[in-house]
Amino acid sequence: MGKPRFSIWGAVVAALGLLAACSDDVRQVEDYAAPPSPPSEDVASNPERNVYFGDLHTHTTHSFDAYVLGTLVTPDEAYRHAKGEAVRNAFGLEMRLPAPLDFFAVTDHGMYLGVLAQWADATSEVGQLPGALPFHGVNRPEQRNPRSAQERSALFRQETRKVRAIEGGVMERLAAWANNHPAQESPYFDDAAHRAAWRDIIDAAERHNAAGEFTTFIAYEWTSSTVPPESAAYHRNVFFAGSVAPLRPFSMIDSRHPEDLWAWMDALRAKGADSIAIPHNSNQSNGQVFKLRYSDGRPIDSAFAALRMRNEMLVEVTQAKGTSETHPRLSPEDEWANFEILNTRKGKISASSKPQGSYVREALINGLALQQEGRGNPFKVGVVGSTDNHNGASSVDESNHFGSTPVTGTAENRGSVPISAERLAFMAALPDRFQSQTNTSSEAQGEYFGMRGAQFSSSGLAAIWAESNTREALFAAMKRKETYGTSGPRIKLRFFGGFGLDALDLESPTLAADAYAAGVSMGGDLAASGDAPPQFLVWAQRDPLSAPLQRVQIVKGWHDTGYRRENRERVYDVACSDGLNVDADTHRCPDNGATVDLSSCAISTDVGAQALRTVWTDPDFEPGVPAVYYVRVLENPTCRWTTWDAVRAGVAPRAGLPTTIQERAWSSPIWYAAGA
Repeated sequence: MGKPRFSIWGAVVAALGLLAACSDDVRQVEDYAAPPSPPSEDVASNPERNVYFGDLHTHTTHSFDAYVLGTLVTPDEAYRHAKGEAVRNAFGLEMRLPAPLDFFAVTDHGMYLGVLAQWADATSEVGQLPGALPFHGVNRPEQRNPRSAQERSALFRQETRKVRAIEGGVMERLAAWANNHPAQESPYFDDAAHRAAWRDIIDAAERHNAAGEFTTFIAYEWTSSTVPPESAAYHRNVFFAGSVAPLRPFSMIDSRHPEDLWAWMDALRAKGADSIAIPHNSNQSNGQVFKLRYSDGRPIDSAFAALRMRNEMLVEVTQAKGTSETHPRLSPEDEWANFEILNTRKGKISASSKPQGSYVREALINGLALQQEGRGNPFKVGVVGSTDNHNGASSVDESNHFGSTPVTGTAENRGSVPISAERLAFMAALPDRFQSQTNTSSEAQGEYFGMRGAQFSSSGLAAIWAESNTREALFAAMKRKETYGTSGPRIKLRFFGGFGLDALDLESPTLAADAYAAGVSMGGDLAASGDAPPQFLVWAQRDPLSAPLQRVQIVKGWHDTGYRRENRERVYDVACSDGLNVDADTHRCPDNGATVDLSSCAISTDVGAQALRTVWTDPDFEPGVPAVYYVRVLENPTCRWTTWDAVRAGVAPRAGLPTTIQERAWSSPIWYAAGA
């Protein structure tokens, strides 16, 4: 009996071995192009470039977490929303932007992409497995309401992890090995559903892409984290330049190490599928996104820097889960550093995220130090903003915040107003397995849901300076880092560096062309000109649907090459509203007197600027010392979304939260390279 058994297994192994040579589809690409309308080459081009606003980070029903949290919005509906249509979530809430976007990307999680809907279907093959039982009917009509929040939270935080941890048998492992598709080791992974969801994302992107009118990108999120007990997340969104994309996305199940992701991107680039990765939530990564070591613990070197910069030249500076510019502990002398800080650890929200290695400003300066040590600069990154919303829509307006998921579509659920007595009674009657997800806090005004939800932001947007609104032009602009991020408003921002820029006419209609001719734009390198100090031209214009501008700042970072060998930074106000002047000693604008009425959220209408322009020369320039400079633009204060919720509910704003916010924009940096 043993011999035939051996022969059967031998045949199986041999067959799987043959499959291994041809089934590695994560490294195979396909051209999914739909006929463009109009063709990109027929679109008008502006050599001085236009600014385009968009969201490069949104999840739809195909993401495992979004589906469990109630999202049924499809990629097609998400693109319609981005183009200005009103879209309703599964709970019936209307989601609409204040104005259409110019570009958009659906970035659903590659891990278990499209599979959760199969777990919820009791008639599907994987839905009939015992671990899928808790998910059955999770989005049935009677369950599509805010009261399902605790059940959904338990499914997301407990049950999905349990199911993903269930190992398959020998046959599943052999198939996964033969196909180089580790996800197939799990009996709960439905490969057909996975591929169908990926194709749906691609088809929607191709269908809605219209050169010159609205740009889409084929994209997805590589979701990863360190192993427990740290469980620190360091996610990336991956964007493909055009219609050539892989047959399936490379996910954390393929590898949890970013070096492997970048190597995969290199391999696909050689096959015609160019791409870039944009990390996000560095603020919650516990130092992982900008750490100074390889994943295996080795110190990073020039090879690491080159690999990363080929693939990852941008970072998401702000989004729903907080802002990653800097932290008060890293920048104690920056009065505006404490902006939308959410530093619980992504993936392990019961723990805090250490600031070191988690914020962009520190990384920019660390990059200068590494370069001076001969290890290259792996952090020579530009910035964008986006939302990371998990409802298929972009909630960026503080006065019309509709949450980042269906369950946070109400003020009560997102923690900005007290929980009603009726809701408290409903939760008290929930089964024991859901009680751990109630997470309430007794405060002076009543019982609230946990503070973390109220710390989420209504943020942000990506801005790109490009010749036209096409995939080719926008992708090229992202590669050269001529991009910036905003916390939601569509502030227009130009930033140039050079020498002799003070000779330019700031009121000239040819100012942009003159600045391009005389210097470098944001994202660029400025070579030294002897010992002359660099000059920077900044032009900012308000969003007419938002508040007037209050001030423009330039943030400088450098690595002190003296005996201290330390990283240093300084924030300079360079332009003030209302004819006010920067104090030469403090480098600060006087207060312009802008106020906010917290009873109605009315703001000052007689102060603030429509636009601010200036040329600034670094007063503390040190010849021979490389430095990095970027712009931060601040609006007058307005009500934060939590205050808007409180005003509408007729209650005082929740204690412990900022009542106002100064919306802002951050430019990509300009790097000053000192002479030899």
